[in-house]
Amino acid sequence: MSKTTYTPPKVWQWTPGNGGEFANINRPVAGATHEKALPVGRHPLQLYSLATPNGVKVTILLEELLEKGISSAEYDAHLIRITEGEQFSSGFVEVNPNSKIPALVDHSTQPPQRVFESSAILLYLAEKFGAFLPEAPARRTECLSWLFWQMGSAPLLGGGFGHFYAYAPEPLEYPIDRFTMEVKRQLDVLDRHLADNRYMAGDEYTIADMAIYPWYGALVKNRVYDAAEFLQAHTYTHVQRWADEIDARPAVQRGRMVNRTWGDPSEQLHERHDASDFEHKTQDKLD
Repeated sequence: MSKTTYTPPKVWQWTPGNGGEFANINRPVAGATHEKALPVGRHPLQLYSLATPNGVKVTILLEELLEKGISSAEYDAHLIRITEGEQFSSGFVEVNPNSKIPALVDHSTQPPQRVFESSAILLYLAEKFGAFLPEAPARRTECLSWLFWQMGSAPLLGGGFGHFYAYAPEPLEYPIDRFTMEVKRQLDVLDRHLADNRYMAGDEYTIADMAIYPWYGALVKNRVYDAAEFLQAHTYTHVQRWADEIDARPAVQRGRMVNRTWGDPSEQLHERHDASDFEHKTQDKLD
């Protein structure tokens, strides 16, 4: 067990730059750091995001809505580079006072409706377009229970396990051990449920799957934190089966590309303003 001589002070004081890989954007106060308006494209739905797991949730849903033939779900996806502090612009803070991606503005309403928090955006869009949210009360309730399970569980995966395992200034046994135990428990929750269900809410693919997949599907596929071997992700066979099925969906493949700025260039689409942007990307790859 790691030993430490640290004793918390009576009154905590912020030390800028202390906190690992993302320390340069962390601070103990809210609000804007600079004046800058957000761009607005030609579609009613304007998304401001980055292809982190929370960002991918929303672009997957938007692409699934378009795949379903709902043309009014066309959208512009503007890149917000969070490592450069763009989420602290005055325009972004106006849309999301919490300065976290993703954030959405729906200009089809008057006045335009802002929506922040990723799963709130999923629920807003699913209700707006009448898709990917079961109508039957029991199934709807099951879907929403898993949607909110993700919201409560993922911070322990990301801010807990992910931070201490992959991003902290130095590895510390206690927090890594503590959060690893919890993440493996969460994976076991999912694996047991998916042993008896094709999707999170039964046989119907819903926003619950779109919320959970970018976190836990990516985890077992070793796309986040490079921790699949450490967690023995291959042992969660039902989660793997579920992730493989979702991986194969064309809308998911497109949604994972949007606002992505790292990895294979062929899997990146920094901004998305029209469906043809994907066609141009494919052509670039062929060329």
